[in-house]
Amino acid sequence: MPAKTIMIQGTTSDAGKSTLATGLCRLLARRGIRTAPFKPQNMALNSAVTVDGGEIGRSQAVQAQACGVEPHTDMNPILLKPNSNVGSQVIVQGRAIGNMEASIYHRYKPEAMKAVLQSHQRLAEQYDCIVVEGAGSPAEINLREGDIANMGFAEAVDCPVILVADIDRGGVFAHLVGTLALLSESEQRRVVGFVINRFRGDLALLQPGLDWLEQHTGKPVLGVLPYLIGLHIEAEDSLTRQNAPGGARDDQRLRVVAPVFPRLSNHTDFDPLRLHPQVELTLVGAGQPIPPADLIVLPGSKNTRNDLAWLRANGWEPAIRRHLRLGGKLIGICGGFQMLGRELHDPLGLESEAGRTPGLGLFDMETTLTEHKRLERVEGRLSVADAAVSGYEIHMGVSSGPALARPAVKLAEGSDGALSDDGQVLGTYLHGLFDHADACQALLAWAGLAEPVPLDYRAEREKHIDRLADSLEQHLRLDRLAGLLPSLSP
Repeated sequence: MPAKTIMIQGTTSDAGKSTLATGLCRLLARRGIRTAPFKPQNMALNSAVTVDGGEIGRSQAVQAQACGVEPHTDMNPILLKPNSNVGSQVIVQGRAIGNMEASIYHRYKPEAMKAVLQSHQRLAEQYDCIVVEGAGSPAEINLREGDIANMGFAEAVDCPVILVADIDRGGVFAHLVGTLALLSESEQRRVVGFVINRFRGDLALLQPGLDWLEQHTGKPVLGVLPYLIGLHIEAEDSLTRQNAPGGARDDQRLRVVAPVFPRLSNHTDFDPLRLHPQVELTLVGAGQPIPPADLIVLPGSKNTRNDLAWLRANGWEPAIRRHLRLGGKLIGICGGFQMLGRELHDPLGLESEAGRTPGLGLFDMETTLTEHKRLERVEGRLSVADAAVSGYEIHMGVSSGPALARPAVKLAEGSDGALSDDGQVLGTYLHGLFDHADACQALLAWAGLAEPVPLDYRAEREKHIDRLADSLEQHLRLDRLAGLLPSLSP
C-alpha cells in the first residue's frame, strides 16, 4: 500500500507546524509505523547535512530524529536560503543550483514542483506514513499562484490537511476562520480539522469558543495543546533570544555573548549553550550594548562580507579586541571563522556584490568564496583538550594561510580551522560544535568555566521530543484522525 500522507499547515509562521509535525512523527514511530517527515519548500538559514551528502532544513532533520531515521534530501526537496531581502540561494534535492531573486524563482516554481513530487513519491514507496509540514500560511494571497509549499502541494498529492493556530498570540478564532475563508472550496474541503496550540488556562472557559468554531465551520477541533514551558524543539528559523529556564544568574555561570547578524545562519549552534545550566547566553542585536563576556562566539552567516560590515558598524571590532586584551576567549564558526582572517574574497559575487573585504586580522589566512559548496558530516578531536567532537560543514568558502597549520580540530582525514598561538582564539567550519557532550565540556573549560558539567545535547533533544509526543497522546483527539493515518492504537 502507498504511504498515507497528512499535512500540517498553520495560520501564521511560528504557529506550531514544526512542533505538531515533530510530535506526530514520534507518536507514530513509537507504534512501529515507518514514518518520514517532509517539507516541500523551506525558507530557512538553519540547515543540516543529510546521510546522502545533501542539505535540508534543520527542522526536517529533527523530525527525522523523531521518526528514528536518518535525514535524507528527499525530506526537504526545496530549501531557500535568503542572502538578501529579495533573493535566496536555491537548493534542490540537497544541491545548490544558484541564487535567484524572488521574481525569477516564482517563474521557476513549476520545475521546483517536479522535484517536490519526485521526492514525495520516493518516500511514499519506502514508508507507511509521511507527515508533511507546510510553510508560513496557506492564505497568503500574493503567493498562491504556483504554490508548492502549502495547498498547491496538498492538492497535487490529494492529502488531508490539519490547520494549526497559536492561541498565545491572541485572535485564534479569527486566525482559523479567516484562513479557512481565504481558501478555495476544494482546499476548504481538504482541511479535516483544527489544532489549537500553546493554550494555558482553564479549558472550560475556552469550550464555548470551540463549540462555536465547530458549528460555524463544520470542522472538528482535533486537540487543544497546552503551553509546554521550557520545551526545546530546534527552531526552523526564528531565533529565541532568551535563555531557557535554569539556574539564577551569578558569578559561577560562564558569560557567552554573540552577535545576531542580519543573515545569521545555523543559530541552532547556540542551543546547547542555551540549555546548559552553567551558561548565561546573551544574543546582541543591532544597536544594543555589548556586555562583558568570558566567551564571544561569532556565528555562521549567509552573507559574510555584509555581516562583517554590520559587525563593524555596531562596534564589535573594538569590543572584540578589548575582550581579548582582558584575557577573554573567542570562537568563530563557519562565516564567523572566515571573518577572523586577513581578507574575504567573493570574486564571483556569490553572496553579494563581487569584491573583497578586509577581515578582523586575528588569523593569518584568507578566504575565497567558490561555487562549490562543501557539505560533509565530520568527526574528530579538539586541539584544545583532545576531546571528541562531531558536526557538519556547510560552506562555500575555501580558506588558506599559515594559521591553518595549527588546526582547531583534528579530523579522521585532515584537519579543520585554526587555533591562535596564545590559545585565545579558535576558528572552525564545524556547525554543531557544542552538540557532543565531550566537546561542549572541553570548550566551556577552555573558556574559563570551573568544573563544567557534561550536557548530552542529542539526549536532551530526545527528552523534549518525547515530552512533546506525550502531550499529543494526552491532548490530541486521535480517534478523530481514524482512517487518515495508519493505526494509532497502542
